[in-house]
Amino acid sequence: MSTPARSQQHRALGLSTLAFTTCFAVWTIFSIIGIRIAEDLGLSDTQLGLLMATPILTGSISRLFLGIWTDRYGGRWVFGILMLITAACVYLLTYATTYLMLLVGALGSESHYLYLIVFN
Repeated sequence: MSTPARSQQHRALGLSTLAFTTCFAVWTIFSIIGIRIAEDLGLSDTQLGLLMATPILTGSISRLFLGIWTDRYGGRWVFGILMLITAACVYLLTYATTYLMLLVGALGSESHYLYLIVFN
């Protein structure tokens, strides 16, 4: 097995860092605008807490099968699919008008957490 060229290593590091940062930013959306969401939708503290915890809980539950898929199909494919799912869920969040719609969108925005599983 040959070692990739230095330029390829730097490119992979840069793209991985950008992807991780993007996914992590998606997760922090709820904590940044959470108070406004709670006010607009009349959420209780418990509902807001569940909304903010959903991406982390989903990531914890998804570890097992995503680890298996990563071993079987490779980290690039699995992480690419995770990025697409995250993008779709964030896009759908822009149309969320109810608490249930926010929870469904939050289920798919856990990719920042799963990044550690795919690439470790």
